[in-house]
Amino acid sequence: MDNNHHGIVGGVDTHKDLHFVAIVDAHDRVLASSSFPTTRQSYKSMLNWMQSFGEVKRIGIECTGTYGAGLLRYLQQFDIEILEVTSPDKTDRRKRGKDDTIDAENAAHAAFPGIRTVTPKTRDGGGIITGSEGVQRNRHCSSPYRTANDPNEYYFCTRVNS
Repeated sequence: MDNNHHGIVGGVDTHKDLHFVAIVDAHDRVLASSSFPTTRQSYKSMLNWMQSFGEVKRIGIECTGTYGAGLLRYLQQFDIEILEVTSPDKTDRRKRGKDDTIDAENAAHAAFPGIRTVTPKTRDGGGIITGSEGVQRNRHCSSPYRTANDPNEYYFCTRVNS
């Protein structure tokens, strides 16, 4: 299979100091996984690593409003579709266990068909609410996330891709 022709999809499980990344091919098969520090230079290295497998069609990122905010801002300057991936299915998580590499793979698998995803907020105000601003605006959506400002606060998604 020619990945450069079909493109690939990335998935990122974000953390404070290290992001875990997985790549799936045009048939939703995991090609590779790796981890990168949370620095601007590492974001560039991460994107270059992903591109070494083919054209990056989309990237699914867990927690774009917290530890993934810097990565989201960096990736938005490129012509790549960026999706925020919501929490994995609890049944699947119980079966496979808690593992950051598996979470990155799950993010890629969710981004591949666009399931369990929302559009991250952009600088022009489009997309979902990120950070504590969501606490003041909306408390009725079904998927709560902790905010970066206060781990006891939650925000909720407002726009879901159909």
